Amino acid sequence: MNSKILKDLSQLCIHTITTKPWDIEKAAKNFSREGVAGITVWRDALNGKNIQHTGHMLRELNLKIVSLCRGGFFAYSDKAKRALAIDDNKKAIDEAAALGAPLIVLVCGADAGQSLEESRKQIAEGIEAVIPYANTANIKLAIEPLHPMYADTRSAISTLGQANDLAEQLNSPVVGVAIDVYHLWWDPALKTEILRCGNNNHIFAFHICDWKTPTTDLLLDRGLMGEGCIGIRQIRGWVEEAGFEGFHEVEIFSTKYWEEDQSVFLQKIKQAYLEHS
Repeated sequence: MNSKILKDLSQLCIHTITTKPWDIEKAAKNFSREGVAGITVWRDALNGKNIQHTGHMLRELNLKIVSLCRGGFFAYSDKAKRALAIDDNKKAIDEAAALGAPLIVLVCGADAGQSLEESRKQIAEGIEAVIPYANTANIKLAIEPLHPMYADTRSAISTLGQANDLAEQLNSPVVGVAIDVYHLWWDPALKTEILRCGNNNHIFAFHICDWKTPTTDLLLDRGLMGEGCIGIRQIRGWVEEAGFEGFHEVEIFSTKYWEEDQSVFLQKIKQAYLEHS
């Protein structure tokens, strides 16, 4: 299907990491003033803050708190580290509840010292261990598959198919997936897997940016929408076909853009969102 042209910013959400040089107060005020509708908060932005007061501030600025980033990192060969990861994810759930975020995005982790299969087993066990805590707090958990280049230490979940399998295995209404075009655009099964998780009501989040060609850094050189080779509008069409009606979350890690005047960068985000998303 051909996705409609975006006419306004009513579904635009920006991650605090995208405008990393701004603290959360400055980011929120500028997002609100420029008509951005939603904000996803990274946990580092909450360091030293009264989280409940921060959530109140965001709502006072008419920003929808879309999610908290990030939980996860369940996979370790060391059993004690796996236990600490579960504790940290429970802490993240507490933070999300205090903030008023309905969702935590999970970067699931991996350990290069063991097989991917073992890491995936530990990820499943880790998420399963925190499901009751998340359920009690009314917080959802979104499994985010990452590009295979991160399979060594960041995520043993590399495809949407794997994320769907895991969500179906865990079989909980609080567990779904986050679809990030940067990580998944290359997958020939992407449309099929998007429709699959749509059928299961598992699409909890949709993240956008672009893959620059050539890229100068596999982590810190993400592009604005329209600046690279990802068919963002096509993928959005599949996500909408699957029934997703939520926010389009701009998540850009970029040394180049962090060095720029963030007010100028914010204008570029808005323009790129309307023209290329």
